[in-house]
Amino acid sequence: MIRPLGRSLAAAAATTVAVATPAAAEWREASSDHFIVYADSSESWLRNFAGRLERYDAALRLVRPVPEIDGLKSNRVVVYAVPSVEAVQKLCGRCGAVAGFYVPRVGGSVAFSARSGGDTARDISADVVLFHEYAHHYMLSKTEYAYPRWMTEGFAEFHATAKVDRDGDIDIGRPANHRAYNLINTRMPVTKVFDPPTKLDLQTQDQFYGRAWALYHMLTFDPARKSQLSTYLAAINNGKPGLVAAREAFGDLAALDKDLNAYIGRPIKFVPIKAAELKTGPIAVRTLNAAEAGMMLVRMQSDRGLNRAAALALIPEARRRAAAFPNDPAVQNALAEAEYDAGNDAEAEAAVDRVLAANPGDPQALLYKGRVLTRRAATAKIRDAKVWREARSWFLKANKADTDAAMPFVLFYRSFREQGIAPTPSAIAGLERAFELSPQDRGLRWNVAQQYLADGKMALARRTLLPLAYDPHGGDQAGFAARLIAAIDAGEAGAKLARERPTAAAAEGAAPTD
Repeated sequence: MIRPLGRSLAAAAATTVAVATPAAAEWREASSDHFIVYADSSESWLRNFAGRLERYDAALRLVRPVPEIDGLKSNRVVVYAVPSVEAVQKLCGRCGAVAGFYVPRVGGSVAFSARSGGDTARDISADVVLFHEYAHHYMLSKTEYAYPRWMTEGFAEFHATAKVDRDGDIDIGRPANHRAYNLINTRMPVTKVFDPPTKLDLQTQDQFYGRAWALYHMLTFDPARKSQLSTYLAAINNGKPGLVAAREAFGDLAALDKDLNAYIGRPIKFVPIKAAELKTGPIAVRTLNAAEAGMMLVRMQSDRGLNRAAALALIPEARRRAAAFPNDPAVQNALAEAEYDAGNDAEAEAAVDRVLAANPGDPQALLYKGRVLTRRAATAKIRDAKVWREARSWFLKANKADTDAAMPFVLFYRSFREQGIAPTPSAIAGLERAFELSPQDRGLRWNVAQQYLADGKMALARRTLLPLAYDPHGGDQAGFAARLIAAIDAGEAGAKLARERPTAAAAEGAAPTD
């Protein structure tokens, strides 16, 4: 059922979102079907926060169905709810004035959100940011489609305004109050929305995001245009340029512009969903012990992702915090990850061995043992097959410890590439299973696409590359993917394309979404 909100965006332009700030307490972990949430908060605040995330996920699955894949619980999204926007920005580093960000990653993407606040100048609450980022994550789980930039951001903005009531009801598709000023006072033409510049300054970005929201909203609710979106998306995925696909699907773009301007001034409809319609599982909350809590700063920085210089700078703090807890598995695992990121393989292995001495089946320790051994063998250019079998045996042990975790499959596959030999059929099958479990990770998608190219599976390679080419946060990687697609369409051999590598700038990876 859809009902009007009862006011237009113009009436909402001056709305301010008020968010309560929970009192700081102890670090706690909330574990649910789709999320692992960490916060220095009270248990009641954290339980409520995790519950709202689960209800939001359930609402997405109700209005935008995506089949649940068996094994997703082993690859849940990790959310760090930190005290303030300033803390978010400090973790993000060079991201600028962000109120939250998301890093797609094999085996568990990571999101950073403020417990309260937001960008008050633009009326962007912490909830809007986190819901926007999770909408990106959810959309990326549809591996078979490429979405143009406006549609990616329009989808995220459409769902970011979700309102979760205290009784568990949730509204999807409410007005984008945080974009109201630009929506009312600017008129970015749809031609620019369909074909935006690569770089957008903050003001133009606000205009683009708002217009993308409005267009996606109109195409969702306007009965006269509702079917046009699927026609447009099919044309994009068949290789049509953005404006060509738009004209084929929507007709006269000047008329579309006129309709969109009129739509923005009307009362905005949304989808109200009752709590009884949302199926969510239990939420378990535990208080971290003093050792775990003491390593949270290190864990957050490692999970955010560090370059070599930043990883080296973190080591003194990581060692200082870990020194008092040599026998705590969580602490030593966090230390091992920090040491590995800094290139300190001997120190990483020592930390891992301390974990395995206490718990031989610890999945993360097994993974890092294998990572240390494979990097050591690759660095030393060892050709002895026995050494490589021993190194990758740890990934098999990690897979046995959790058969649905994506990362052991990926590292097992990559170990053959690092050795300089062709992956085995079982390694390739494992890579495909990992991609099924973690389609959001860009590096994993590259691996899958390159394997398809090497195997001559050109249609699958093209389909896998398309989302990379259209990734709004893909940077130089997006351009490289587009070039490979053009080469596939021109009939170039897959084996040749599989050997091509991106430029140094593209290889550095894409930015987190923010």
